[in-house]
Amino acid sequence: MSDDRAELIKATIQEREDFIRESWVKAMEARLVRDELVKCQRYEGVNSLENCRWLSEKYIEMLQGNKVKGYKKIDV
Repeated sequence: MSDDRAELIKATIQEREDFIRESWVKAMEARLVRDELVKCQRYEGVNSLENCRWLSEKYIEMLQGNKVKGYKKIDV
């Protein structure tokens, strides 16, 4: 019975680490898009509102959905 409990704990820890890792990957993707947006704005200058619009929209979407979240498993 203790082996089952140990396996359950290991699986839970692995699940938590995977969830947190994916959350961080998404956050870093948003950071990369932000960096590209800054580069685009510097390069385009006064035309950046038109030429970098797709990057700014993508960045806004990523900010809303790619937040770093903690892990809390709810047992039902």
